[in-house]
Parts: sequence; structure tokens; C-alpha cells
Amino acid sequence: MKFIAIVATLTASLAMALPHDNQGSSSSDYNACPVTAYGNAQCCATDVLGLVNLDCTSPSAVPQSAEDFQDICADVGKRPRCCAVPVLGQALLCLQPAGTN
Repeated sequence: MKFIAIVATLTASLAMALPHDNQGSSSSDYNACPVTAYGNAQCCATDVLGLVNLDCTSPSAVPQSAEDFQDICADVGKRPRCCAVPVLGQALLCLQPAGTN
């Protein structure tokens, strides 16, 4: 009888320790800018030929999805971009993140 109680307790403990994929969870596996060279998520106001982006800032929150990244940037009147080393609000060599408009 004690053996069954111990096994049940260990099984319950193991089940609680395993990661769960909850729909409303605040954690996410989304990586807005997975390419290392373009690994800086930015919200930029002006895109010049896809080479230079002006008035760039970091997103105000960590994006949980492509749509969330777009919404975060749209809230401040900008567009999501993945950039290589932004300097003083300007970013050279930026890409549009996958899944955004």
C-alpha cells in the first residue's frame, strides 16, 4: 500500500516538473530575429531601399509572435525590422521579420 502511495507521489511530482505548452502562457519560443547578423529587433520609422532605417528603437516589450512584434511597433507608429548593429537611432542592413507586413 505504501509502495502505491510513493509511486503516485513520484509520478505526480514528475508530471508537475515537466514543461507544459499552455495556450495563455507568457513564455514563448518566438525569436523575432533569429539570423545572427540581423539579430537586433528594432522598430523603425523610415526604410530607405531596405539598406538604411531611420528613427529606430528597441521594442517596448519582448515580442511573443510576429503579429505581436508588428503590433508593438505599430503602437509607436513604426515597423518591425531585424537589423545589424543599430547605432544612434539608425540601422544599416535591415530585414523585414518573417510573418510581418
